[in-house]
Amino acid sequence: MDFKDYYKTLGVARDASQPEIKKAYRKLAIKYHPDKNPGNKASEEKFKEVNEANDVVGDPEKRKKYDQLGSNWRQYEQTSGQGADFSQWARQSGSRPSQGSGYSEFGGDFSDFFNSFFSGNFSNDFSSGRSQQREQIPRKGEDYEAKIEVTLQEAYLGSKRLINVNGANINITIPSGVSNGQALRVKGKGGPARRGGESGHLYLHVEMNPDPDFERKENDLYSDLHVSLYKVVLGGEVKVRTMKGEVSMNIPKETQSGKVFRLKGLGMPVYLKKSTFGDLYVRVVIDVPKHLTAAEVELFKKLEELRK
Repeated sequence: MDFKDYYKTLGVARDASQPEIKKAYRKLAIKYHPDKNPGNKASEEKFKEVNEANDVVGDPEKRKKYDQLGSNWRQYEQTSGQGADFSQWARQSGSRPSQGSGYSEFGGDFSDFFNSFFSGNFSNDFSSGRSQQREQIPRKGEDYEAKIEVTLQEAYLGSKRLINVNGANINITIPSGVSNGQALRVKGKGGPARRGGESGHLYLHVEMNPDPDFERKENDLYSDLHVSLYKVVLGGEVKVRTMKGEVSMNIPKETQSGKVFRLKGLGMPVYLKKSTFGDLYVRVVIDVPKHLTAAEVELFKKLEELRK
């Protein structure tokens, strides 16, 4: 079992102040938070490491104990296999080992190093003491996973759902800007805890239902704009359907079929970024008139002759 350098994990000096440690922790916690890195196992592990480091050096009492352990760690490591009394290292700090939970506030398991030093009671025989300690450590409940179907409108506006988990109704919030495949974590709504630990979490994997009017690419939306032949020839105002309702847009005269117009800020909301939106791209599709009258056919023939 290797000694863990919590200061290195947080990227701070050993003599860093508590406010400096707190600032470094918050920055890393935001960077590696599971909600910002859905499905990224490496980020999830880094997130757990950062929380464990903060749980120790972010607490003045634990930090004092950890700092005293640091200078004696190699000595303890060399003697622990010979029946060393691990509690002597804890006593050097002037305080008893705390009955640690074995879990961070976000639900991540602490490492063996943390549990060995900050949790449980230890006998004179380290190996047997460690087994006794493991029996006493609270265990987090099992995480549950499920799929949840979301419409584009729900992803745009955000919504609330009532779902049933093991016979219990749970209100959940679907934040605006969620994307296909994203995992939403509902804290504490997974399996029950064991031996006084905390409950597991519920992970909802988003499945976006296809929308008949819009295609989504990240935060941008794409749609077809059907325009009459006369409007694209002469130009003028047209109505464009968006997720927030119809808006007006001017079509220049002689607009060609397939022309794409960008409507800035009328795409999808960016997840966790308030008042930030993608764009809407509309592609012109010309509607050729049908069931022409004889008079209309004559006019088109005249136009054809004029163009020659």
